[in-house]
Amino acid sequence: MTVDILRGVLGWCAVINMGLLIWWFLFLAFAHDWVYRMHSKWFKISVEQFNAIHYAGFTFFKVAIFVFNIIPYFALRIVG
Repeated sequence: MTVDILRGVLGWCAVINMGLLIWWFLFLAFAHDWVYRMHSKWFKISVEQFNAIHYAGFTFFKVAIFVFNIIPYFALRIVG
């Protein structure tokens, strides 16, 4: 695998993952009550716990995107 192919893969992975993160945020922003009702049927959680879980999920996913996609992409841009 060449550096150009790897750079392209990392770039597209970052774009797709950021799209998923934005979709997740928008889904919760505009359908929060519906999503909470659906999850509260499966798990006995409060609204505060639900919000904390999703906030932590956003944070973890965003950090993972930066660590595994964006930073290696820019490192390959600098090296290549």
